[in-house]
Amino acid sequence: MTVCNNVLELIGNTPLVRVNHLDTGPCELYLKLENQNPGGSIKDRIALKMIEEAERRGDLKPGATIVEGTAGNTGLGLALVAAQKGYRLVLVIPDKMSREKISNLKAMGAEVIITRSDVGKGHPEYYQDLAQSIAEETENAYFINQFGNPDNPLAHETMTGPEILEQTGNELDAVVIGVGSSGTITGLSRYFAHAAPDLDLVLADPEGSILADYIATGKVREDAGGWLVEGIGEDFLPSISDFTRVHKAYSISDRESFLTARELLKKEGLLGGSSTGTLVAAALRYCREQTEPKKVLSLVCDTGNKYLSKVYNDYWMREQGFIDTELHGDLRDLIARPVTTHDAITVGPDEPLSNAYKRMKLYDVSQLPVLDGERIVGLIDESDILLAVYNHEERFSEPVSNAMVTKLESIQVDADIDDLLPMFNNDHVAIVMEGERFLGLITRVDLLNYLRRRADR
Repeated sequence: MTVCNNVLELIGNTPLVRVNHLDTGPCELYLKLENQNPGGSIKDRIALKMIEEAERRGDLKPGATIVEGTAGNTGLGLALVAAQKGYRLVLVIPDKMSREKISNLKAMGAEVIITRSDVGKGHPEYYQDLAQSIAEETENAYFINQFGNPDNPLAHETMTGPEILEQTGNELDAVVIGVGSSGTITGLSRYFAHAAPDLDLVLADPEGSILADYIATGKVREDAGGWLVEGIGEDFLPSISDFTRVHKAYSISDRESFLTARELLKKEGLLGGSSTGTLVAAALRYCREQTEPKKVLSLVCDTGNKYLSKVYNDYWMREQGFIDTELHGDLRDLIARPVTTHDAITVGPDEPLSNAYKRMKLYDVSQLPVLDGERIVGLIDESDILLAVYNHEERFSEPVSNAMVTKLESIQVDADIDDLLPMFNNDHVAIVMEGERFLGLITRVDLLNYLRRRADR
């Protein structure tokens, strides 16, 4: 067994696996498992290369502060390398990133600054512009600037490309890639230009990004939209980008990306992130369009462990309208956690208050219905628990019935949505009933999510 001297030696040489249970048409589809890098993504490669090349040139000196604007995974790679080499790391991250990524970054010692994701390049709060400003204002700081750093594509030209051809025995017809900073597509394009000039490079792009349109028309749109897939898609052309060998691009919706990622886990046992869903969806489209057998490769860009609160969370997926649910045409359509599907988070009147508190924390809810069998007998929220135990922590062991609210205001399932507003104005949640049967709760957030879904239809 090979023993590595440190975790950085584990970067690269990731395995390939063949797709067996998804419809790949006449083609063979292989996935390179970049989620097997120690930081969990393909960005470990560029983090190591950009830091080591900066050290070699003398641009990065001992005791320096590394600053970068990142959608998450480059930050994780930088945090991994910076921690091993003893650098301070400051990261500026858009506010659409998953909580898992942010928690992971902080746990690795990075200083994280959250900024807006609704502004474009040139705005002072745009994550790259803000990172550059912080670097300019910080003594002995080095701005990584992955979007304009030539060491980014160099990592893929010298590492990833040779690995791919060696692993496939130089028998490869197409590679499907996404673009964030454009390092992967630029580096692989340069390598394959001389090592495999007949190989097709295919772009997988989230809907809303400008890149697929740019490949199709050669023109840069100025009306980029928004997308939820993390890490890929752009509203500008990075200065290091080279798309000259990319002749085919697919624009993939958030819905298709997320559902494909979930299907990849279910059918192939591969837990990938949201961008992996985009790449695999595009790769499957490409494979199914072929009339002759081809060997196609794409990437599992990062691990899905960073997206458990999003892509792999049924409630989040329903809130976004990505999972179809049965519509009833009444208030049942607004209940996020119905009792009838056993999704409701409840507590019993005889359970200790500590159970109610733990359940609220575990499921990230602020109130619980109190059920005696199938009958609702009360509600308990965070303020009820706080008032019960403040200065009397021993009361966590007392029953929920001692602190719950029993004066309940309910609404029948066939009531009008407008009838919810007076309840919310009185700071109540809506207790939805069908006759005497409790169906579930509706909160302000549930109503907002419903209205947003309805607007998107």
